[in-house]
Amino acid sequence: MEQRLLDRQIPPCMIGTWAWGSGINGSKMIFGNRYDEQELIETFRQACDAGFTMWDTAEVYGKGNSERILAKCKQERPDILISTKHFPGKRFREGAMEKSLEGSCKRLETEIPDLYWIHVPNQLSKNVQEGIKLLKQGRIKALGISNANLEQIQQTCRQMQSEGVRLAAVQNHFSLLSGGRQQEEIIAYCREQGIVYFSYMVLEQGALSGRYDGKHGFSGISLRRLTFTKRKLSKIEPLLAYQKELAEQYQVGTAQIPVAWAIAKGTVPIIGLTRPKYVADLAKAVTISLQESEIQKLESLAQESGVYIKGVWEP
Repeated sequence: MEQRLLDRQIPPCMIGTWAWGSGINGSKMIFGNRYDEQELIETFRQACDAGFTMWDTAEVYGKGNSERILAKCKQERPDILISTKHFPGKRFREGAMEKSLEGSCKRLETEIPDLYWIHVPNQLSKNVQEGIKLLKQGRIKALGISNANLEQIQQTCRQMQSEGVRLAAVQNHFSLLSGGRQQEEIIAYCREQGIVYFSYMVLEQGALSGRYDGKHGFSGISLRRLTFTKRKLSKIEPLLAYQKELAEQYQVGTAQIPVAWAIAKGTVPIIGLTRPKYVADLAKAVTISLQESEIQKLESLAQESGVYIKGVWEP
């Protein structure tokens, strides 16, 4: 299904850079790895050449380091679309979003980001009003909200429509191990309203990649190792086995089956890329059309695992 943003057709996947930054909320703390900057730049080049020209970052990813690396990359491809985010505190502070935007623009070396997100729905209506002001001033091209429930999204749509503007996008956690009926309802609402739904953590930080199981868990000290214990990985082994079966059938890597599933559900998955070798396989994944029976079996095996993942930041 073709997805459009800013009167432009967008790629079937957006590339995420959560793992690109270092320090707090960076690659080592969250994923247990560090990545070479030159390798990330080469990954960017190859991904853009493969048609992945929309990139997602945030001020909190490695305390802005992700934005800085992406700025170096985009010098070669000024045509790409960039989305970044403001993380509002629990207590509303007037002008905080504008200050956050200025910091992101400086790090990204851009005047106007294509898509600007309210990262979490703290004091949502007040922060949406700040976003509307920036939108009307031409400081951002489009506004989206992240980690919001259906009621919050509907309220935001009404608030923005009353000001003569519209909500462009929603970004929520959606995978075979999360979301369920609640996210299905949000996806349906977004489709009705012409809002692009971006799904993040589709691979559950690698747990659904096929590289880990009950005997081979995550190494090092990281958030994902704490989330996905070997016990949880053991529970999803039947799901992983079926993913592998489908991957062999479609001649792609196991990790690409959840990506194809997320696209089939009407979302634009945000996929983190950290090495050039993963680009070609992702390019294959976006061409897959899973059968309805395959989608149902994936979802059934996921439900039977009893594993449900929800971030501490989610509503």
